[in-house]
Amino acid sequence: MTSRRAARSASRVPPDPSVSPPSPSGAAIKRLAREANVWFVSVGEGGAPHMAPVWFVFEGGWIYVCTDPRSVKVRNLRARPQVAAALEGGDRPVIVHGKAEILTKPWPENAVRAFRKKYD
Repeated sequence: MTSRRAARSASRVPPDPSVSPPSPSGAAIKRLAREANVWFVSVGEGGAPHMAPVWFVFEGGWIYVCTDPRSVKVRNLRARPQVAAALEGGDRPVIVHGKAEILTKPWPENAVRAFRKKYD
């Protein structure tokens, strides 16, 4: 994917099938499309949370995040795929819980287009 932050690895967070949360509201979907950052939380060694703001896109019901394959996030995901993601601004929370899936090239073309549109 080409963007100001070059990435060599990507992950996506699907909705957790074991939980039946309400569908995102129209306002939440607009924020997911508009906002630049999401707080991405992975589970570190010993169960400690690791939080980092990252660029993301919400495309086809998935949250896609780009990160370096040597990052703490990817290391955590390889060992424990449980994650959470939350939009900034606690006055109108949008929070997702699920299991991340690490993607390698070729990345889904719809995600590549969405990143280019949002960040280039």
